[in-house]
Amino acid sequence: MAANEKAGESPDASRPLPQRVPERGGDDAENGNDRPVRPSDPLGPPRLAPDLDRRVRRRAGKRTTTRTNRKRGRYIKARPARDRLDDIAFDATLRAAAPHQIHRQDDDLAVSIRREEVQRKVRVRRTSNLILFVVDASWSMAASERMEATKGAILGLLMDAYQKRDHVGMVVFQRNRARVVLPPTNSVELARKALEEVPVGGKTPLSSGLYTAFEIVERERRRNPEVVPLVVLLTDGAGNVSMGSMPPQQEALQVARLYKEHHIPAVVVNTEHEAFDRGLAQQLADEMGAECLKLKDFSPDALTSLVHRYTR
Repeated sequence: MAANEKAGESPDASRPLPQRVPERGGDDAENGNDRPVRPSDPLGPPRLAPDLDRRVRRRAGKRTTTRTNRKRGRYIKARPARDRLDDIAFDATLRAAAPHQIHRQDDDLAVSIRREEVQRKVRVRRTSNLILFVVDASWSMAASERMEATKGAILGLLMDAYQKRDHVGMVVFQRNRARVVLPPTNSVELARKALEEVPVGGKTPLSSGLYTAFEIVERERRRNPEVVPLVVLLTDGAGNVSMGSMPPQQEALQVARLYKEHHIPAVVVNTEHEAFDRGLAQQLADEMGAECLKLKDFSPDALTSLVHRYTR
């Protein structure tokens, strides 16, 4: 995103990302000042039970089942030990060696076992998830309703996250930049205070919201490489504020590609009314490698299904 890039040029994902523009005053909502929106009642803790995550992890949680290299966790099967001779699966090793005993004449050995027959245990344990909501808080017809529903979903997830060691966070973008209104947490009280009044109004810095969420996920991955992230983006896909010199929509698409390149699971919830839908949310989802849902489908059951599918 060089400063001399022309507006007509296509974005290049290899170029460095722009620096954020500091917040400026005077960008009130189009119909007046920003309006605070209180959270709706929590949607109720969804029961989330994802299937086995095939990535090997070490830090424990209580929701997603994942493989672990440690000698802790539930023993589910065995595989050849190869170069590692710890956590031996004696039952599987004996089964592998048993058919060959009749042909072996090793003196004074009840069972003769060869190196290639040694089996190690494969264990599974629970790991934690990070569910990050990224919400368009700029002014629109559905802004208040969208924010109210999102806050209710977050509080509902937090009730479950408290027991499951998951973390839930929220980024809102409006006026000239994105703000982290809820850093990743599993504290229901902390979340309730942070979400009590989040204003709605102003312009739409879509690329800033995307990049702020990307930074949070990458920071959490550095702190805990085993975390399973999911970004839930609520937007109509239309941005009108840039972080740098690139046109807002092109810049947003360039930042969106980071999610696909860094393998960050994401879902775009299209908040545009169907009668006026220009396909921008779907285009954004395509660049992110994400699924695109309609706002009317964003329900407690749909949220549960999303987390089930993407935090494996």
